[in-house]
Amino acid sequence: MSENKLAGQFFDAAIGLLQRARDEEADRITAAGAMLADTVVDGGRLFVFGAGHSSLPAQDVVYRAGGLALMNLLAVPGAVGIDVMPATLGSALERVNGLAGAVLDSSPVQPGDVLIVISLSGRNSLPVEMAMNGRALGLKVIGVTSLAYAEQTRSRHVSGTFLKDHCDLVIDSKIPPGDAELTADGIAAPFAPASTVVTSALLQAVVATAAGELAARGIDPPMLRSGNVDGGHEWNGRVMAEYGDRIFFRH
Repeated sequence: MSENKLAGQFFDAAIGLLQRARDEEADRITAAGAMLADTVVDGGRLFVFGAGHSSLPAQDVVYRAGGLALMNLLAVPGAVGIDVMPATLGSALERVNGLAGAVLDSSPVQPGDVLIVISLSGRNSLPVEMAMNGRALGLKVIGVTSLAYAEQTRSRHVSGTFLKDHCDLVIDSKIPPGDAELTADGIAAPFAPASTVVTSALLQAVVATAAGELAARGIDPPMLRSGNVDGGHEWNGRVMAEYGDRIFFRH
């Protein structure tokens, strides 16, 4: 089997998942965008969290050209990426009880803010407790996860619950357990994960929906421009000055 054939198969698998996410999650994407818009109108703030590779879609909507300036990354030291050594430490931190509460208690979140929690499996303590504690603090929680994991795996949280059980709204990424779309002769393990592609698309769809909802209400949404086009830095400076009290990644 040639590499080009495998590449085509991966694109086909990813496109199929994207189409399912678009069609089957349309109502929830619309509701999530409206929730973000409502929060912006009410003067609230927007936060997004993901651990490990689930942090990639979170980072993708923060301080992003073409993105909503008010999206803030809620970072957990050592768990936001694979920049810790050893890399396995990040995975271990996802299973630590109490870490989410400590992070939230020292963060700028306030009741009425929105917190998007991204976790592919939704089974580890960190995302489960992030959602649980967020709601206890009065946050509106949106979970982006694969519901198939909750059906086919066991929770690692002491409560036996998953991320999906502690959210005001859940968006299903449709990713099958294992996050590997391909198999091939001579390759013992399944390979080619698509969760980042699909989850990033879901997040961008939610942000686009929020921008459209704000515009429909007569509000010019605070979007960022690319710093690599003429006038981009000046534009972004004005947006950040106007909404500086709700933008935390520059403090």
